[in-house]
This record gives sequence, structure tokens and C-alpha cells, in this order.
Amino acid sequence: CGKEWLLWLTKQYLPHVARLCLISTFLEDGIRMWFQWSDQTEYIESTWGCGFFLASCFVLINLLGQIGGCVLVLSRNLVEYACFGLYGIIALQTVAYSILWDLKFLMRNLALGGGLLLLLAESRVEIRTIFAGVPTVRQSSPKQYMQLGGRVLLVLMFMTLLHFDSDFFSILQNLVGTALIVLVAVGFKTKLAALTLVIWLFAINVYANAFWQIPANRPMHDFLKYDFFQTTSVIGGLLLVVARGPGGVSMDEKKKEW
Repeated sequence: CGKEWLLWLTKQYLPHVARLCLISTFLEDGIRMWFQWSDQTEYIESTWGCGFFLASCFVLINLLGQIGGCVLVLSRNLVEYACFGLYGIIALQTVAYSILWDLKFLMRNLALGGGLLLLLAESRVEIRTIFAGVPTVRQSSPKQYMQLGGRVLLVLMFMTLLHFDSDFFSILQNLVGTALIVLVAVGFKTKLAALTLVIWLFAINVYANAFWQIPANRPMHDFLKYDFFQTTSVIGGLLLVVARGPGGVSMDEKKKEW
């Protein structure tokens, strides 16, 4: 009875928690655009020499695009359009803030894109199962590969956490971490591996990105805050894997057929 209750609770509430975590970085960044409007406009204007009007348009697009996308995702309305819009924001910021040339931040942005891909796959499933009486294919091919792509992109976050040091703890952390990300990528014992990664990443996030301990007027505060919410979004993607499973293109699914 306790196990059944836990499974029901997980199925009922975990997807909502996962979506909230996933969109948290967009929500935080959209709100930051509002409160730091002049700073952001000045940065874009000075970096690209595009003038005040275009710089203001950039900030406005980021503000409305991110907050609007978050509202749509949380309200479960037009989720596919919201995901495409948020993808556009990621691409725009990657170019505007020169993230394309910073491998660490590029990999984290790709991991964030993986979380959105899983969210997009989930929304497609929901659309296909609205008409309960209509026969449908058990797993639609696009959804399978979207889930696979989402899992593979998510593990890029952990590639940025590997430390190439010679001490025992770093070696152990690298070995365990690599084993877990491989399991998630290939889809073997996926839910357990993803849940373990959630716990590990949450602990690292709270320890390494404790922005609340830094005074708000220091640049490091905003940097750690950005990193904290971006990591939280990847946690949200992993929670979607825990809630919905790895999808059709996975060893877990193939084991059922065997």
C-alpha cells in the first residue's frame, strides 16, 4: 500500500515539479531583464554597437519571450510553441553573450536544450492521447528520438562537472558520475540513474552556487545565481526522465520486448 501510494504521488506531482524546475532559469532571467533593464541594454549596446533601440528590443524580446514561455508551460497551454520560443531565446543569448566560444557554458546551454526537448516530447504524447477512444501507435517515432536526444543532451551538464585531478575523491566522483551519465544516455536503469544524478547535482548546486551568501551588489552574486537556476533547470529535465521514463529508444524498453 505504501509503495502504491508513493508511485501514485510520484506520477501525480513529480511532472509538475519537473516543469517548474525546468523553466526556473528562464523565469529568473526574464525577471532579471526587468530589474536590470538599463544594465542589460547598455551591455548589448556597447558589445555589439547596435544602438539603443536594437539593444532595447533585444532585452524586451528576452523578457517577454521567457516569462511568456514559462506561463504557457506551467499552464499547459501551447507548450510546443512555448518550447520553440524558449529555444529561440537560448540561441539568441548564445550569440549575443558570446557563449558559443565558451565550451563550458555552451555545453550547459545544450543540456538546457535537452530538458526542453524532453518537455516537448511530453507535450506531444499528451496531444496524441487526448482522444482515448481513437487507436494510436504505442510509441510515435519522433517522440522516441526526441526523448533520446533530450537524455543525451542532458548529460552534457555533467561533463562540465568532471575534475581532472589526481586525488582519490575526484577520481571516484568522475568514475561514478561517468557511469551514471552513460546509464542515462543509453537508457539502462534509467529512472534510478537519473534520480541519483538529481540528488548529486542538487547537492553540488547548493554547495557551489550559494549565491544567497554573496552580497547582491557584487558581480559574483549574479553569476552564481544564473548558474544555480540553470543547473536547477537541468535537474528539472532529469526529473522528467524519472517521471516519464526513458522512452522507446532505450535498453529499458528493449528489455521489455525480450
